[in-house]
Amino acid sequence: MADNARAKRLADLIREVVAQKLQRGIKDPRLGSHVTITDTRVTGDLREATVFYTVYGDEEERKAAAAGLESAKGILRSEVGRAAGVKFTPTLTFVADALPDTARTIEDLLDKARQSDEKVRQAATGATYAGGADPYRKPADDDSDTDGDATE
Repeated sequence: MADNARAKRLADLIREVVAQKLQRGIKDPRLGSHVTITDTRVTGDLREATVFYTVYGDEEERKAAAAGLESAKGILRSEVGRAAGVKFTPTLTFVADALPDTARTIEDLLDKARQSDEKVRQAATGATYAGGADPYRKPADDDSDTDGDATE
């Protein structure tokens, strides 16, 4: 078992090597400049690495980028092995990062909340209180009611 610091260093190295190789070394048109490596995680035994990526574009470009990454997996693993200098080069698994979709969902929910707040704000303009501005009884009001009952 490797320590977590070593796994973290290896994950950072893998992320840098894969990103540089995708930018400069791979000639696959499916992996143009719209693929971004967002994170890399390595298992504790340093045998497997998961590389998270995002693709700027529509669903077709995402599928094409996934196919391009799968076809370039061997070249990328060779580059990682050359740069890392470890006994066993980790196998690479590419996973599309869900962060942009999650962020888009959160933004949509925040927009709905803003619209709902605006509707409430519009409904509240010009509205009056149902029982007056201060519907609560005050001790001074209770004293005047008690005095009125005693005089009768």
